[in-house]
Amino acid sequence: MRQAAIRRGIVLLSSTILLSGCLKSTAPETASRFASGPNDQLVGQASVQADGETSPIIQNLKARHSILQAGSPYATVASGVLASDARVAEAELRVAILRKKAADRNWLPTLGPRVSLTSLGDLVAEIVVNQVLFDNGRKRAERDLAQAEVEAAAVAMSTDGNKRVADAIGLYLKAAEGREATAQYDAALSDLNHFEWIMDQRVKGGVSNMSDLNVIQQKLADLKAKRSAAQEDAETALAELNAMSASPMDDVRGIGQLGAAPVAAEPLSVLEAETARDIALANARIARASHLPGLGAQASIDQNGNTGGGLNVQADQGFGFGTMATLESIELTKDTAERRVSEAREDANREMASLVRKYEAYKRQSAEASSLVTQAKSNLDLFQKQYDGGQRKVMEVVGVYETYIRALETALEVKYKAARAELRIAELQGVLASGDRI
Repeated sequence: MRQAAIRRGIVLLSSTILLSGCLKSTAPETASRFASGPNDQLVGQASVQADGETSPIIQNLKARHSILQAGSPYATVASGVLASDARVAEAELRVAILRKKAADRNWLPTLGPRVSLTSLGDLVAEIVVNQVLFDNGRKRAERDLAQAEVEAAAVAMSTDGNKRVADAIGLYLKAAEGREATAQYDAALSDLNHFEWIMDQRVKGGVSNMSDLNVIQQKLADLKAKRSAAQEDAETALAELNAMSASPMDDVRGIGQLGAAPVAAEPLSVLEAETARDIALANARIARASHLPGLGAQASIDQNGNTGGGLNVQADQGFGFGTMATLESIELTKDTAERRVSEAREDANREMASLVRKYEAYKRQSAEASSLVTQAKSNLDLFQKQYDGGQRKVMEVVGVYETYIRALETALEVKYKAARAELRIAELQGVLASGDRI
């Protein structure tokens, strides 16, 4: 009798497992049909592709190629900082992938022990198999949630990689600007030191007033302060860049140009909003299913070979006076998630339009500033010749030279503003680091 009971238990458990296999291809679709609601089209837009197919968001990320030209200073900086990256986002992506692999099998029955005390004080141990037959789309929503979390982690990894490269190149630009400004101020100090010596000799000879010498010395002190600030900025930025890079960047020079960004590269902030929407929709479907009754099968066998089983109808959350309002709020969650994607796309488009206009303006201003530098240099050369011919005073030449220095400062400032605007555009599009190599 005992052996017969055990055999019946084994048959019962096997039947439950076979039933779960039959339900594999039909349960998710059936559940999703019964989960229809007023905003069902939003669920359709947010649902990810079926198992075995590539997610469109991840495919989008993998198709992005870095616009940093090979061998350029930007590419050198990017390689150095990516090589030393701790890759926390990559670890989080691996965790999300493992969770998805676990969720892909959530339709299978669960097996576990159950230990209880009878009314007579006897200890009863059983092995219980539970199989969900109908759950209003909850299991499907859990798989969609795991898939959306993988996509969110992938977008976060791409965003993290692009931000790291952008931060590094930003530091490199700050160091390059500081070094270039230091070189300009060194040349200006050399020239003004010469004018100071001339004025000092004229004051000693009683030809010029001491106030003119004081003015030149004040201009020299101002230039020295600017030079020191530029040098300190360059050294600080370079030290920070070297701290985040696998190789020293002291010998890297030049800024160069970025390559053309793909027109279809949607901003990463929009992809991030889309993954957040998919997660919100999956959670909403799970929350909705928890308020609706589901059907499950259960089979058990104890240590004595006694078997049991049956069908269960139950809901995780019972019906109450506020249940309808809760279900209504869940439906509104779907609309809110879509609105956030639209808002993120609008914000990204506004920022992109602003950056493009600023970049074009800086490029135009840079050309104008270069022209002004040329004119200022021509005026300075003319005044120098007139001074050598006795037609100009020292202070007149110093005044023109100061105008020339300001033109150089403006040209340098606008040049690097254009480079930073171009860098920000590339970061917003997520094309500073290749998606398949991050």
